[in-house]
Parts: sequence; C-alpha cells; structure tokens
Amino acid sequence: MAQPTQSHEVDTFLAGLAQYDVGPLWKVLGKQLTPTPETPVKPHLWRWKDLRPQLLRSGELVSAAEAERRVLMLLNPGLEGRVATTHTLYAGIQLILPGEVARTHRHTPNALRFIMEGQGAYTVVDGEKLPMQPGDFVLTPNWTWHEHGSEGTQPVVWLDGLDLPLAGMLAGTFFEPGRTESQDLTKPVENSTRGYQRGGLLPTWQRPAGGQSPLLKYAWSEARPALMDLGRDADSPFDGAMLEYVNPVTGGPSLATMASFLQRLRPGQKTQARRQSVSKVYLAVEGAGQTVVNGRTLEWGPGDVFAIPTWTSHAHQNPSASQDAILFSFSDAPVMQALGWYREQEL
Repeated sequence: MAQPTQSHEVDTFLAGLAQYDVGPLWKVLGKQLTPTPETPVKPHLWRWKDLRPQLLRSGELVSAAEAERRVLMLLNPGLEGRVATTHTLYAGIQLILPGEVARTHRHTPNALRFIMEGQGAYTVVDGEKLPMQPGDFVLTPNWTWHEHGSEGTQPVVWLDGLDLPLAGMLAGTFFEPGRTESQDLTKPVENSTRGYQRGGLLPTWQRPAGGQSPLLKYAWSEARPALMDLGRDADSPFDGAMLEYVNPVTGGPSLATMASFLQRLRPGQKTQARRQSVSKVYLAVEGAGQTVVNGRTLEWGPGDVFAIPTWTSHAHQNPSASQDAILFSFSDAPVMQALGWYREQEL
C-alpha cells in the first residue's frame, strides 16, 4: 500500500523542480543518448523543372537591390520553420540578371557557389574579381567581403551552400553590410587561380597563415577533365570516381566547416550502400540517375538537388548504358571529423 504514496511523492517532487530551473536527467536520458544519430531531417528532392520557372518569375517581381540576395531557399520538410536544408547545411538557388549587382556584405557563415547556367556573372571576394562560368566552384570564406554582379546578357543561376544552420545553433552568426554597393578591386582578376591552381605546384612565398583556402575559384574547365581522367582503379565502391575540392596549401577541405566533391558515375554503375554520420546536399550536373535513400528511390536529372540526412543508408546508380552522370555535393564532414564524431558503416 506504500507504493501509490511514494509515486505521488515522486510526481510532486518532479513537478516542483521547474521552479529551480532544473530537471531530472533520468526522465530523458534515453532520448538524449541514442544508440545512433537521430534527426527530423528528411531525404528530399527539389526538381529543377519546378524551381526554374519560379526563380525566373522572382526575377520579374523582385530586384537584386530589394532582395539583397535573390534566392529560393531549399527548405527541408522535416525542419518546418527552420531556414535549413539539413540540420547543419543550407542550400538555395540564386539568380542574378544582366546589369545587376547584389551588394557587398560579409558574414561569419562560410559560403560556396556552384554555377548552374548562364554567362557573364562574377563574384568579388575581398577585392578579387572572379568571373564565373557554368560548372565553376567559387568560395566566399567566413568574414570575407563579397558581392555578385552580371556583365552579361542572360540570367545566371547558381547553387548556394552555407553552414548557416550550424552557425545559428552555435550562436556564431555575425553580419555586416558594406558601406557601398560594390567594393574596390584591389587585386588582379582571378589572382588566386593564377597562384594556386597549378596541379600540385605551390608558390613558395606569401602563403596564408589561416585555415582558409587561398584558392577562391575552382574552374570547371580543369575540374571536369580531371574527374574524367580518373581510371577505374581509383573508383570508390560507394561513390564511383570522386574528387574533393581541397585547400591547395593544407590538402584539407576547401572550407573549414564544409567539404565539397565532384563525382562521376560511369554508364551502368551502381554503388554499394553505406551510412555516414554526415549530412549531404547533392546537385545533379550531368546525366541522370537514382539514389536510394533508406529504401526510397530519388530519380534525378540535371539541375535537381537532393538532401541526405545524417546516418542514412544511401547508394547511387547510373542506369544509362552510354552516358556518364556527374554529381556535385557538399557535406558537414569537416566538423564531424574535427570533433571525432565521424562514423561510417558499409551495408
């Protein structure tokens, strides 16, 4: 008969803890220390054929000056209310029209760009102008002044990737607008590519002391041939032929918080499934294929974007008998590796 009384005393005790701003760990321990990572992020595919008309329509209705950045955010349906594509990564599709300038600003979140279509656009990063062509990969490391503009005659579109959700979780976000729309060009055009995109040869002086990559643009004209030159003996069973965009000085990731990759799936190639304790965002660049995520098949083609949550089974397949498929991707792997939290499991 003493048990109900004790239960009532426990309930009363627990209810009273809130006034001291404390709580009983034993009530939530199983939810906090899970056997494997748990996330509300859902595998999701954004189709280019649906997004492109909306993006162009936004260009008719909203100017770059009004928007600061004219971007359609890729919002994960499992993270309702959050500006996030995965729990740590943000992706968006940005549009700039002929003659426009997206004004100068800087922020602590790191950012990357992969150019999807159009000619004549550029980015300026800390006084260095970087003309952009489809397939180019461009960095704006944290706290660098950057702006975008177009001197061409057609719309230019690119994929933005930022560690914005991670910065928000860590309360590390700072933002500063530029005093002028455009910054002064204080360096030669594409200065960093002249010094650091040399196939393993580095200048012996004036190397950066920090962890940021001194190379700000990785040209498609060099990246694609390098990918296609990889022999079958270099293929990963999980990714096919794959290259990482690295910091040419350290050999580490191109950004401190995000690693970026270019991969090729040969005709008929099917990769082995695995799980990794990282989240990823993929952009289909060439060809078409399928990615099976936790048993769900995502069918993708050029311009489609898809997200894979952490610790989720995934495998890729190129069903074409004659055409290669090429994917660009970025992930939060550098963070997980730096903290010692990276795991993977073959399936």
